[in-house]
Amino acid sequence: QVRLVESGGGLVQAGGSLRLSCAASGLTISSYAMGWFRQAPGKERKFVAVIAWRGGRTVYSDSVKGRFTISKDIAKNTVYLQMNSLEPEDTAVYYCAAAVFGSGSSLINEYELWGQGTQVTVSS
Repeated sequence: QVRLVESGGGLVQAGGSLRLSCAASGLTISSYAMGWFRQAPGKERKFVAVIAWRGGRTVYSDSVKGRFTISKDIAKNTVYLQMNSLEPEDTAVYYCAAAVFGSGSSLINEYELWGQGTQVTVSS
């Protein structure tokens, strides 16, 4: 069964850090672009970051550039999102997504597989 399972969310104060993990099963992430998206209450899901399947190219949204870092561990079949200098505006459910042989798109409809999400809450 193909699954993406996010973990690592929680409650943190502004200025703090969290590291999200996305563990993949039933697929090999080395063949997928792996992205992170987030959805705040009452708002649409938005792109956060992506790492391409080949070459490790990364792309970030302007709102997280310089604060968040996406990485992957092929041996563990896991993708990470290190989030530093968190702000209350970062509060959202964070979703992991996979696009086979993806080059690193920010478009939601480019991704075939999605996790169930993990809640991140940043208090002021």
